[in-house]
Amino acid sequence: MIKMTLYNMDLEKVCKKINSKNAKTVGLQFPEGLKMQSIQIARIIEENTDAEVIISADPCFGACDVSDSKMKNHVDLIIHYGHTPLPLKYDVPVYFVEAYSNIKIKPILDEALKKIKNYSKIALVTTTQHLNVLNEIKDYLEDNGKEVILGSSKSTKKGQILGCNFSSIKNLDAEIFLFIGSGNFHPLGIHLFTKQKVLAIDPYNNDIREMDEYSDRILRIRFARIIKAREAKKWGIIVSSKEGQYRMKLAKKIKKQLQDEGMEAYILIVDNLNPDILLPYMELDGFVVTACPRIAIDDSQMYKKPLLTPKELEIVLNKRDWDNYQLDEILFHEKYN
Repeated sequence: MIKMTLYNMDLEKVCKKINSKNAKTVGLQFPEGLKMQSIQIARIIEENTDAEVIISADPCFGACDVSDSKMKNHVDLIIHYGHTPLPLKYDVPVYFVEAYSNIKIKPILDEALKKIKNYSKIALVTTTQHLNVLNEIKDYLEDNGKEVILGSSKSTKKGQILGCNFSSIKNLDAEIFLFIGSGNFHPLGIHLFTKQKVLAIDPYNNDIREMDEYSDRILRIRFARIIKAREAKKWGIIVSSKEGQYRMKLAKKIKKQLQDEGMEAYILIVDNLNPDILLPYMELDGFVVTACPRIAIDDSQMYKKPLLTPKELEIVLNKRDWDNYQLDEILFHEKYN
């Protein structure tokens, strides 16, 4: 077997799973950061099993975006890399490989320790890729005199943030949150939900960021979008066809709220949302995204019309105060059928 250096792809287990299922055709699915390894992994699987591999080349945004409905007539088994399973039903069997990162954490932890020297009670949070070293990080911090808290919820492991579900970090008694991972969406969400200081440690870029300034910048952008959206009279409500993001019940509720306010509202269902998809609907003044919350937060500047989350629409409709701003969450114990 060829060893993948940056992530543990568990190829021996994957091949054993394929053989045990007697799968003749296997689908592979990866998030963007792992796609470059897809050909090498497909080659290894075909050399070590009797299965033929089909690779999903579509974007993959998380465990909410498994390609089971697209592959159901073509594969016996899907190997889904990089995410923890969600409580969803799949059209074909799915084997999740969490692809733990092999990157060294300790060098950047030494630097982070200097930035949290004045704090004694630390909440430690990460994503799937670093769950394998969470206890090691916890031990390191405790050896340096810190009290470490690991939150959890029904749908997450200890210390884990899963997709756009922030339930594991709420109501934790901590002075500062230490996030291990890449990107800004998760540490931003932690900051907005807890109103606490957040230190984001990115071991890939050897970068340590305090989220206060970034959060202020994002909130200024969101405030401008919300002010602009107050002028809107005609709305599009976007529903994702992805199983893990599908919230038609919520969309219909929003449509009624807008109509009760004397506005027009229309539901649009899409798979992958992008600015070009909305071009035929520019007679609408604004859009509400019930799909992945990252779209409105990370990509809003790409869109010509205001693109809001359901919670932001509540501010527009005076049903929520700006001081109570929160990110949208998709909580999988709720039913959005």
